[in-house]
Amino acid sequence: MKNIFLNITLLTFSISLFAQLDRSIPEPDPAPQINFEEPISFEMKNGLKVMLIENHKLPRVSINLLIDNPPIFEGDLNGIGYLTGGIMGKGNAFQDKDSVNEEIDFMGARMSFSSQSGFASSLSRYFERTITMFSQSALNPSFTEEEFNQEKNILLDNIKNNEKNTVSIARRVENVLAYGLDHPYGEFTTKESMEKIELKNTIEFYESYFKPNNAYLVIIGDINVNKTKNLVKKLFGKWKNDSKLDSKFSKGSINEIKDPDSIEDISINIIDMPNSANSEITFQNLIDLKMSDKDYYSALIANRILGAGPESRLFNNIREDKGYAYGAYSSIGDDKYSKAKFRATTSTRFQVTDSALIEIIKEVKKIRTIPVSGEELKNAKAKYLGEFVLAMERPSTIANYAINIEMNDLNPSYYKTFLSNINKVSIKDVQNAANKYFKLNNTQLVVTGKGSEIIEKLENITIDNSKVTVKFYDKKGSLTQKPQEAETPKGITAKSILQNYLNAIGGVEKLKSIESLVLKYKGEVMGASIVSEEKRLEKKFTNSTSMNGNLMMKMVVTEDKAFIKQGPNKMDLPENFHNDLKNLLGIFPELSLIDNPSVKFVGKETFEETEVYAIEINGEMMSNKFLYDVNSGLKIKEISTTNMGGQPQTEESIIGNYKDYNGILLPTERSQSMGPQSIEMKLIDVLFNEKFNDDDFD
Repeated sequence: MKNIFLNITLLTFSISLFAQLDRSIPEPDPAPQINFEEPISFEMKNGLKVMLIENHKLPRVSINLLIDNPPIFEGDLNGIGYLTGGIMGKGNAFQDKDSVNEEIDFMGARMSFSSQSGFASSLSRYFERTITMFSQSALNPSFTEEEFNQEKNILLDNIKNNEKNTVSIARRVENVLAYGLDHPYGEFTTKESMEKIELKNTIEFYESYFKPNNAYLVIIGDINVNKTKNLVKKLFGKWKNDSKLDSKFSKGSINEIKDPDSIEDISINIIDMPNSANSEITFQNLIDLKMSDKDYYSALIANRILGAGPESRLFNNIREDKGYAYGAYSSIGDDKYSKAKFRATTSTRFQVTDSALIEIIKEVKKIRTIPVSGEELKNAKAKYLGEFVLAMERPSTIANYAINIEMNDLNPSYYKTFLSNINKVSIKDVQNAANKYFKLNNTQLVVTGKGSEIIEKLENITIDNSKVTVKFYDKKGSLTQKPQEAETPKGITAKSILQNYLNAIGGVEKLKSIESLVLKYKGEVMGASIVSEEKRLEKKFTNSTSMNGNLMMKMVVTEDKAFIKQGPNKMDLPENFHNDLKNLLGIFPELSLIDNPSVKFVGKETFEETEVYAIEINGEMMSNKFLYDVNSGLKIKEISTTNMGGQPQTEESIIGNYKDYNGILLPTERSQSMGPQSIEMKLIDVLFNEKFNDDDFD
């Protein structure tokens, strides 16, 4: 159970203060003048469009390269774009990877690539060398077998891990449902497609798509324009634009994007993730929206009022008022090549999945049918003003704006007049945009979570007194049957599983004879030594985690209190979290769990080719799942999910190699998850019946 008390995410709960709304419609304040510096632009013979912006405020320069290809359908080699981008920047025809990394580090510079873009930045005194290395890496990358295999293995590991990740599965299936598998936005990478990719395919992909005729290069900062112009021509002038139009990837992709089918009705689409502690909820529909559209600004304001930030309606309803989730948001996209998405989303505990979904529907319906207030409109505009002005201070923003103007064929004054156009949006404009883009009867309600806990309530949701159609999909977005509850093995209960475990590790009488227990585990991560020490009494528990001998965190749980200490700082845990933790007190927690009515047997599963029985203890803020070997009765895995306001954090611990200590079997090995990493922990000390000081629990 050690993993339950490690790496728990601490979130600060805020209290929102509400003032009486002024329902009068104020006159809009005049929009401030935006001094968007237009770049000095030129186009090279190979088609590369270059934009230079001279800014001497700081002695730094940033380099942004973007290839504006239409979305690429990768088909049975899906994932090749990610793989190609992962290899780029790892050495070039002039320097190997180590030499590139060492020189970049020495200069304090940055450089990165994807298959369709590149970025670099440096101090201005190193600019010429940085852009030289950048051009060499972009135009003459090394595609070596070693880097190919390394990046491929990383992506394969990511694919494997994502199959258990509720958020990853949710986003995948949402895209499949919206666009279809034959659209670049709907296809996804699989183990099978990744394994088909060979090194020669990545080279062909690069040669087909990394071309100057669709490319934009923006350089901003402490530069001399004339010198930089000559330097760019020298470094990028030989970049050829003879794209292999007969390559595998160009067929069915460039300028041949299949327009996704329109959504004709409203439906609830459920993806069953039996081990999920949370439900991912998405309200989505496809829209035709371009940055050049006249109602683009109205759509932005409507989305901001609905759900674009912590001051929005969705956030205030679902988090602040109902307490269903840590946050709730909406977003609206634009796309010059295909349909974009409108989305409203939240992540909540499974007990309130249906309630949270109903509130999202209510808010979408409300903004479509009832005009927003003058105060809401004014605040939304003010928020845009503040964010826009701050964003203009960042070179990356200027680069993106310059590219957007060129890519989307916008007026050169587009961003100079952006705020004035935002300021012109009226209450009626907001309602018109909401009705046009936030579609209520042509939408997909996608819920990804634990089917056994959410399906029944979702099947009873009605809109305008009509039940909503419910459909079921697997993790790849294929229509499937309603998941059936697994048959419970005859005679197996949570109590019998726990009893078998207690018998296997020493027997109830032996375990009850222990008055205290100390367990100390040690591991190593990134060269640092990690030691975790548990101290247990019947009604008290403490866990101390140290790194290289220095105490990092201490957690204490008793019948009366629960807190975490980091250095001199002490934080009491919420009362409902404390109540969940009390369920797991005890020298051997299973002794108390055996008679706890909240413990449920959830089925027989397979874990790493071992048949296991699974039990769950679901609390208000923390849920736990334990797996026990069917044959030996020993516990082999613990999964703990803390859920503060819908923000989940899951920790997993694989345990094994039990050894006898004075007639009691204890696991001597733990593979402990620590965020995205895992650490192998070894049991280095066991103490029975030690006397503890009161200070141990303060």
